[in-house]
Amino acid sequence: MQPVRRTSLISQVTEQLREQIRDGQWPVGSRIPTEPELAELTGTGRNTVREAVQALVHGGMLERRQGSGTYVIAASDLGGTLGKYFADAHERDVLELRQALDTTAAALAAQRRDEADIENLLELLDARRASWDEQHPGAITADVQLHRAIVVASHNSVYLEFYDSLLPVIEQGIRARTAKSGEAYHEEHAALVHAVIDGDAARAAQSARCFFNDLLAEYPQP
Repeated sequence: MQPVRRTSLISQVTEQLREQIRDGQWPVGSRIPTEPELAELTGTGRNTVREAVQALVHGGMLERRQGSGTYVIAASDLGGTLGKYFADAHERDVLELRQALDTTAAALAAQRRDEADIENLLELLDARRASWDEQHPGAITADVQLHRAIVVASHNSVYLEFYDSLLPVIEQGIRARTAKSGEAYHEEHAALVHAVIDGDAARAAQSARCFFNDLLAEYPQP
């Protein structure tokens, strides 16, 4: 980030913050620096930073959490708008959309993953297992990040932006279902990751699809 000029300070700082999010410097789910830190980074006052952050809160890219900080909830203004829409959607509809997205992303990832993707997937798979086994508070987040990494491995930026807009409602759904069942699904996640790593698109798609079959069976057809 760069110190900004004194004209249109709020809009300039807002754009710098937006770019940090778009470029992945502050990924979805992460906490951004505090207002004093942002003021130092941009060379502006705290009031200017506060207004810039608030603009992105209104745009749906950031969310203030009392006593915790400000978090990235969407990678773009469009993602923020979609996220608000999905938050009010019927759970069955979201699950059906996720099934389509995750299945296609897994097949694409199997075809396009590179060495960096493979390393990242294996690290996230291990982190997810460790978090669940230790009943760590971040276990759900680790689960979500593993599924997101598969979308990253598809190397489709539009797909990723759309998926990111779903992340808050995805995490909410996983948290609710985990509270009921407590299932870890370690073997299923390992099968999905290794299908992607092996480059087997059909097996990867089937592994992704299996997560949703039982869940969707609980809902009556319209």
